[in-house]
Amino acid sequence: MEDQEMQLKVRRVSDKFTESMYVLANEPSVALYRLQEHVRRSLPELVQHKTNMQSWEEQSQGAIYTVEYACSAVKSMTNSILYFKNIDGLLHQAISMKEQISNSQGRRLYDVTPSPSPLVSAPHAPSPSS
Repeated sequence: MEDQEMQLKVRRVSDKFTESMYVLANEPSVALYRLQEHVRRSLPELVQHKTNMQSWEEQSQGAIYTVEYACSAVKSMTNSILYFKNIDGLLHQAISMKEQISNSQGRRLYDVTPSPSPLVSAPHAPSPSS
C-alpha cells in the first residue's frame, strides 16, 4: 500500500514537473507570437501616423518661416519711418518748388507783350556759337 501511495505521489510530482516544463518551454514562444501578432496589426497604423506627423512638421516649419519673415518685414517697416518722413518732406519741397515755377512762368507769360510781327515771336534755333 505504501508502494502504491509512493507511486501516486511520484506520478503527481512527475506530472506537475512535466506540466511546469511544458509551460516554461512554450510560454516565451507564445508571448513572442502574441507580440509579433500585435506588431503586425499595429505597425501600418503607426507608420501612417509617422508620415502624417512628418507632413504636419513640414507644414508647420513652412508656416513658422512665413511668420518669422512677416515679423522681420514689419520690424523693418517700423524702422523705416525716418525714411518715409524724409520722403514726405522732399515731396512737400518738390510740390512747393513746382508751384513756384508754375507761378513764375505764369507771370512771365502775362508780362510778355505781343510783338507786332509774327516773325519775331517764332522760336529761334540755337546758334552754333552758343
